[in-house]
Amino acid sequence: MHKSIVREITPLTQNDCFTIFSRVKKEFNFPLHYHEEFELNLITNAKGAKRIVGDHIELIDDLELVLVGPNLSHAWFTAQCQSNEIKEVTIQFHRDLFDEKFLSRNQLSFIRKMFDQSAKGILFSKETAQAISARIVSLHQQTGFDSVMALINILHDLSSSRNIRTLSEATFNTGFQINFNSRRIEKAFEHMNKNYDKPITLGDIAKLVNMTEVSFSRFIKKRTGITFIDSLNEIRLGHASRILIDTTNSIAEVSYSCGFNNISNFNRLFKKKKHCTPKEFRENFSGTRTFF
Repeated sequence: MHKSIVREITPLTQNDCFTIFSRVKKEFNFPLHYHEEFELNLITNAKGAKRIVGDHIELIDDLELVLVGPNLSHAWFTAQCQSNEIKEVTIQFHRDLFDEKFLSRNQLSFIRKMFDQSAKGILFSKETAQAISARIVSLHQQTGFDSVMALINILHDLSSSRNIRTLSEATFNTGFQINFNSRRIEKAFEHMNKNYDKPITLGDIAKLVNMTEVSFSRFIKKRTGITFIDSLNEIRLGHASRILIDTTNSIAEVSYSCGFNNISNFNRLFKKKKHCTPKEFRENFSGTRTFF
């Protein structure tokens, strides 16, 4: 039998701009899934429930607002939640509702950046969720053109809000395309993504993009906010997370197949990034799969 994350076909048709549905329930019972559409989820009164977005796992508070990008696996599970009245409002909209040319305009730059980040999943601050929740809840009372404008206004306010936190590793979502507005950085990341299982040095990448090691080291830190080695480790950990879920390979096999030559180093880096061991991470996903 083949274990798989469910691909959900949402009820959104090509004639719709977006859909919104709200419900009150006693538990979360939808399996880990993904779909083509963006999804904005407002969840209240579910303290202690478990959220999984990509390879990120966390117990949630009593109010949360999360934006999930296209084809990123996600689900909420009851876990330690004691509530009998979980409230959930979900908005789903097409990935091409805003086309590339429209998003490239200066006035849309914040929304464009937010959509790029949503490939990892975005958790908005509690303050933002409190400030915007009433508008999300009342969105279904709008009609026609007004409802679309109301959604755009909500997305704009979310995109310019403070303390946005991304959740998953970039490489966990295979459809993720990061845009650093630099051909050199794109070339470097392309190479690291293709060859993460092989030895890669700073010298290799610097040579690939025609820069000295010192220059490229400064360049990647300035453009991405993290060092070359951290970028490479993030890519490798993203692939490792995927393999841990999709296979029964041993931790050592996963470690070596993702370019980590030292299993204790792999365990240490994994725990630092994910706040759990590779074994605990794999166990967290058990029971969340659907069997076909």
